[in-house]
Amino acid sequence: MSYRYLVSLGALACTIALVTAPIAGQAPARAKQGKTGKGYTPPKTAWGDPDLEGVWPGNMGVPMQRNAKLGERATLTDEEYAAKQVQAAKQAKADAESTVASDSKIGIGPPSYWTERGKPTRQTSLIVDPPDGRLPALTAAAEKYRKEARGGKGMPGEWKGEADSYDDLNIYYRCISRGLLGSVIPVVYNNGNQIVQGPGYVAFRNEMIHESRVIPLDGRPHVNPTIKMVMGDSRGRWEGNDLVVETTNFTDKDAIGSNGAGYPGDPGYHSDQLKVIERFTRTGDKSMDYRITVIDEKTWAKPWTILIQLERNDDYQMAEYACHEGNYAMFDILSGAREDEKAKK
Repeated sequence: MSYRYLVSLGALACTIALVTAPIAGQAPARAKQGKTGKGYTPPKTAWGDPDLEGVWPGNMGVPMQRNAKLGERATLTDEEYAAKQVQAAKQAKADAESTVASDSKIGIGPPSYWTERGKPTRQTSLIVDPPDGRLPALTAAAEKYRKEARGGKGMPGEWKGEADSYDDLNIYYRCISRGLLGSVIPVVYNNGNQIVQGPGYVAFRNEMIHESRVIPLDGRPHVNPTIKMVMGDSRGRWEGNDLVVETTNFTDKDAIGSNGAGYPGDPGYHSDQLKVIERFTRTGDKSMDYRITVIDEKTWAKPWTILIQLERNDDYQMAEYACHEGNYAMFDILSGAREDEKAKK
């Protein structure tokens, strides 16, 4: 379980200092803004780049994959949307309760008022390409690899209760990372994202497991292909007013799903040939389309793209993600499994 604390000001200060050190004392110049929509013209920074700065939480409530019954319908009908609004109102009423009802199902969390819900939206799935909003088929090689991984036990996160070593737990369970996509795909809490800019750099900070990427914009090549990282190696460029970021050099140790955990229904694990292309497009004073295209010929039959609609909220508090404080979970899980084994003898 994670607990939310006060903002980690030190981490934020370090990130801002890193990307803005060459322009100490300068503030972004706010140009006149255009209309919301495709014709929107974002303001410029003092050095002339499109201004994307701010806190941009992701909106909850959109499934990763579309219900197959909806086919290629990317938006809900008025009737479907109205039903979703009614359900959201019921959930908000339940969330306002400070104690758990006596007939509630037992879970690992406290009353639901701590859970982030977001606002109802007409979007039927995060996946917008392929047009059916569903993940492409796995390649035969990926199917075989996942089935045979770790002596037939499957990938970490797909295990059936074994806890023989740290290898039975994925890197999310171990509080290392949720990976690039898992850090930004909205889940039950910690859905904040912050963009900080400086000449030649953009920093993209995620509240989920406090990831931060400092992305150079100067055209430098990626690092040596032999160097692999969980969050990959990111390089950015401007295409008009859009920020485009290409990330390579991933490991094959993490999943790219909403949990970074490889759960059934999530995209799951990828190969070390993964490439991710992100496009940040401001569509209004407080709105941004964030598209992420996943390319991995070893894992999926074709590329796929998700769309997360971000809404600027500078009042949002980026809080510390204290993932099982003190990191006792690994010890407790493994030692608990040994005690269960003793009890069965």
